Amino acid sequence: MHIMEGFLPPGWAVFWWIVALPFFILGLRSLTRITKANPELKLLLALAGAFTFVLSALKMPSVSGSCAHPTGTGLGAVLFGPLAMSVLGSLVLLFQALLLAHGGLTTLGANAFSMAIAGPFAAYWIYHLMMRLSGKQKIAIFLAAALADLLTYVITSIQLALAFPAPAGGFVASFVKFAGIFAVTQVPLAISEGLLTVLVWNWLQSYTPQELELLKLIKREPQTNESI
Repeated sequence: MHIMEGFLPPGWAVFWWIVALPFFILGLRSLTRITKANPELKLLLALAGAFTFVLSALKMPSVSGSCAHPTGTGLGAVLFGPLAMSVLGSLVLLFQALLLAHGGLTTLGANAFSMAIAGPFAAYWIYHLMMRLSGKQKIAIFLAAALADLLTYVITSIQLALAFPAPAGGFVASFVKFAGIFAVTQVPLAISEGLLTVLVWNWLQSYTPQELELLKLIKREPQTNESI
């Protein structure tokens, strides 16, 4: 999904930077509130960022100018909300562009909007919708991670189609082409990411229950005192 350096026309590169920046600024404010209110969550924040970095670095070639990979943003969006992930995801993309030549600086706005903004917002809304409808947390986690991954690639397909409309059929034909090629690799990757995110969630429940309780994502069973 990382659109490579210099691939987008300058006008579209600037446009996506302008669209992404307000979310980044609001995300900084969100992170500041979270860390001030609960400094003990900093380690969990770092884990969410590392999870995104590792998964999104597992790239494979896809359509021209881009690549396919898991995104890893669903977990952080459920834990801390989409605005916080707009910062963590953007920083991941920046480091990957600088250290791994994965993505680019001119295309950072476009990549941030698809992976660090659209994906996390989708994950957050899907998680809370599924919790209201079913109350089954692990299913909600799976769908949040998997569908956020898929939406990231839908947005990337839209970005590429807007920048490079097909000579015959324009935007729609170009979008169908890009999305169809992405789907070959991304559907199984999204399912795998959903399953992996559930496994990580199970680990967090076992080893960081206090932090999840602070985030109001789990409730401890009340302890009963038995009289002798």
